[in-house]
Amino acid sequence: MPSPIAGASPLCSRMNQRIENSRSLASRCRDSCAGNVARAATGQDLKDVFTAFDEVSNASIIMDKFSGESRGFGFVEMPNKEEADKAISGLNGKDLKGRPLTVNEARPRTGGGGGRGGFGGIYRVVL
Repeated sequence: MPSPIAGASPLCSRMNQRIENSRSLASRCRDSCAGNVARAATGQDLKDVFTAFDEVSNASIIMDKFSGESRGFGFVEMPNKEEADKAISGLNGKDLKGRPLTVNEARPRTGGGGGRGGFGGIYRVVL
């Protein structure tokens, strides 16, 4: 990862600070992925369930960008790795709003997939 640029504009400085903050947070936090989440569930619902195990830094449900509806999964950040592991094992299979949660450690996105192929010109048809 590149280091922050010295003498950069205020916008670049703020972005660099956010990058550094996220790096230090990532080294301390454990992200959990909650799947099979009921469509009616909110990020606050996830936070409430995980808070029974320890402090929750952030909880969010992933929403479809076109319909605005829940995609059925979300992510929870907990600052304590040991407590996050307990939450993962304790909440996997537990009911949230009528559906059993599938909880595991979040994995980084892998490359691959995607892309629409390519003719390299500037004229593209987006479907």
